[in-house]
Amino acid sequence: MHSAPIRQIVILGGGTAGWMSAAALAKALAGTGTSIRLIESDEIGTVGVGEATIPTIHWFNQIVGLDEAAFMKATGATYKLGIEFVGWNGAGSAYLHPFGTYGPPQDGVMFLHRMIRGRLAGQTIAAEDFSLTARAARAGRFARPVADRRSLLSTLGFAYHFDAGRYAQYLRGLAEAAGVERIEGKVTAIDQHPETGFVRALTTDRGVRVEGELFLDCSGFRGMLIEQTLGSGFDDWSHWLPCDRAWAAPSAAETTVTPYTRSTADTAGWRWRIPLQHRTGNGYVFSGRYQSDDAARDALLAGMDGAPIADPRLIRFLPGQRKKSWDKNVVAIGLSSGFLEPLESTSIHLIQSGIAKLLSLFPRVDCDPLLAEQFNRVFAAEMEDVRDFLILHYAQTGGRDEPMWRACQAMDLPERLAYRLDQYRHSGRIMLGSDELFRDASWFAVLDGQGVQAESYSPMIEGMSDTANAKLLDDVRRAIAAASAGLPALRAPAAGHA
Repeated sequence: MHSAPIRQIVILGGGTAGWMSAAALAKALAGTGTSIRLIESDEIGTVGVGEATIPTIHWFNQIVGLDEAAFMKATGATYKLGIEFVGWNGAGSAYLHPFGTYGPPQDGVMFLHRMIRGRLAGQTIAAEDFSLTARAARAGRFARPVADRRSLLSTLGFAYHFDAGRYAQYLRGLAEAAGVERIEGKVTAIDQHPETGFVRALTTDRGVRVEGELFLDCSGFRGMLIEQTLGSGFDDWSHWLPCDRAWAAPSAAETTVTPYTRSTADTAGWRWRIPLQHRTGNGYVFSGRYQSDDAARDALLAGMDGAPIADPRLIRFLPGQRKKSWDKNVVAIGLSSGFLEPLESTSIHLIQSGIAKLLSLFPRVDCDPLLAEQFNRVFAAEMEDVRDFLILHYAQTGGRDEPMWRACQAMDLPERLAYRLDQYRHSGRIMLGSDELFRDASWFAVLDGQGVQAESYSPMIEGMSDTANAKLLDDVRRAIAAASAGLPALRAPAAGHA
């Protein structure tokens, strides 16, 4: 006999993770009579700075019913077509990791092999010339992808830059309108069942006792429930991902549109630049082992395009993941489940991914441990996939000889990443699982951008001659250039447009 359905959900912590969870659960559980209460304190700050996202954000915005125009206005959002990496192969180097795909529609992975073949035959192949999204980003143009798979416009991809604090507030409005109750206060006591260890209630500093059957830990790095209470444990990945802190500071909004995030390699890490409608987000993610906080702060300020409009603030973190993100009747969402630095803008994706997995495996009041085990398996696998993609950037950096970068170039890689690099170098194949977040085009963009060259390509494209392959590449290059030139130009955010 199965146990009763869950009718009391408690979310500890607001911010992006808490209010994304509240909005999604309120939408999914509408009409069931389930109460959703969120406890947060105005006295506890959130980590959120100007956030960059990846295209999976569309899925979440759709399931919670966001109106795009209203969302962009409320959050100061701008369109994002990819990430530019500056200086990762030494001074003067730059490449773009664009969203979308390379080449014409429906050629997919095979087109990557056509580019590799062209290079091996002596053609000059600039990867950005074969991505409509990259060409649009460089030209400051934008259009949404179309559904017609015969059109080059179907190869486009985009996400958003937005103010994370405003996004949380916007979602709070949606969640509260859907019946979510917000409770102000700091949690001072946690009541657990003496036999099962399940959390039964949280008590705030105002004496309010909040009972629940399922608890979401959105308390950030503290992991107040998942770690401080249940002792889930933590896998430290700092031996692969050396950066453990970041300075962040806003500057004035730009007057011309840059529809991509910029990541600039520096002495002991990298600096971000994220353009929003009302300001520009800037930060420096760095390793405290290789650079002092003061020196890193100076590096951030020296690298900004304009003066800061607020004092820089320091954020400390440890890269890695909880050994269990779902333990007993507690599910960790967001920073409480682990942290991977923002190099590829995955923080908000991992929040929504945790939410999606919870919705798929939503339990009854007994919180069947088999459901928790499956959640932990698939979430850990996704974290490891993203981790390896981030490590790729550090390990394959060239043209930099600062101590941190030399250490990264010499480090032992996770076995699966080492295998993928070997496969790509020898055969041009990018070996991915079916559920991985970053697909072939993304891996190719970074491998190619950081100078990892393939020595061969798939024999499946040898039905045409080298000459015919060269002509195909030239035709595609021209078609993409023409399509890019025909896209509408983005207007400056200062004029009130996204």
